[in-house]
Amino acid sequence: MFTGIVTDVGEVVAAEDFQGTLRRLRIHSAYDPAGIALGASIACGGPCLTVVAVGPREGGSWFEVDCAAETLARTTVPRWHVGTRVNLERALKIGDELGGHIVTGHVDGVGEIIGWDGITETGGADDPWGPSARVTVRAPRGLAPFIAEKGSVTLDGTSLTVNGVADDTFSVLLIPHTIAVTTWRDRKVGDALNIEVDLMARYAARLAEARAAGY
Repeated sequence: MFTGIVTDVGEVVAAEDFQGTLRRLRIHSAYDPAGIALGASIACGGPCLTVVAVGPREGGSWFEVDCAAETLARTTVPRWHVGTRVNLERALKIGDELGGHIVTGHVDGVGEIIGWDGITETGGADDPWGPSARVTVRAPRGLAPFIAEKGSVTLDGTSLTVNGVADDTFSVLLIPHTIAVTTWRDRKVGDALNIEVDLMARYAARLAEARAAGY
């Protein structure tokens, strides 16, 4: 379980197919290797992945994760290559501050950035890097009903508040801090994003579906 509050930005340093259906990634991070156990869960750019190897390096650690067929089918992981930067978050511990919202690391689908508007303090158009930016995303049709204005959504592992919704598109506002400490600085119109819809919205929709079916 995660919160969508990014704690490090890692970099893919190796990516190779493994055992036919898996893809193994090696990621460099600033995390202390002593604090990463084999089998630990780390959210990498959105999906929750299991650490299968770990070791020290100058400035932090490296760790390896295996991405299975479901992850490869539903996320942007197949597009990652050496040099790709990914948002990282360690699994939530009992007693940790829940600063974002409840995130499972189970990506629902891939969206696309279709608009990027820089916002100045007076509200005019400006450079995308500050002080804030409004991003418009197109969601897959099947996910659009789960995204509501003022609700939460996870994009590439970052917890964000939905500012507006129109059909299958929605917008979020990025504050300067979010841009500074995540991979959002790397993003541009046309880029693909991992989307995880709010857990409560998912269950509410399933409950409504069950009631409509007479269960």
